[in-house]
Amino acid sequence: MTYKATPFILLDGQAREAIRFYESALGAQVVLVKTYGEAPDADDQGLSAEARERVTHSVLVFGGAELYVADCLPEEPAHAGPRVQICVTAPDVAASTRIFSALKDGGEVVAPLEPIYFSPAYGIVRDRYGVTFQIFTERPAEN
Repeated sequence: MTYKATPFILLDGQAREAIRFYESALGAQVVLVKTYGEAPDADDQGLSAEARERVTHSVLVFGGAELYVADCLPEEPAHAGPRVQICVTAPDVAASTRIFSALKDGGEVVAPLEPIYFSPAYGIVRDRYGVTFQIFTERPAEN
């Protein structure tokens, strides 16, 4: 099985500015930017215009490395949790479940591991040492 750990920077409305900065400072290539408003259930969530424009996920590539940058929602200030988290990409739901369960032992579930529009199993857990991990499961390849 192949796993990947990626730094994930969480900001409070400055993600687009940070993306431009890292693009310039690191020579990073922006390969993906998604907003909260692009989520399939965005209309059902009652998001404000500001929240809809915030970045929910972005991927920047520089050299052989990736960096993820996103905004929290306006009602969930970034200062409420660590600004830099680790995103663990697992190859399947079983692997994600195992990792999530191990990390939550003595820790705290921030968001339960469950299917979401961009992953078959995604969750956030803070381990017993206060390190926040996002567990992301790759989607199976479509034939």
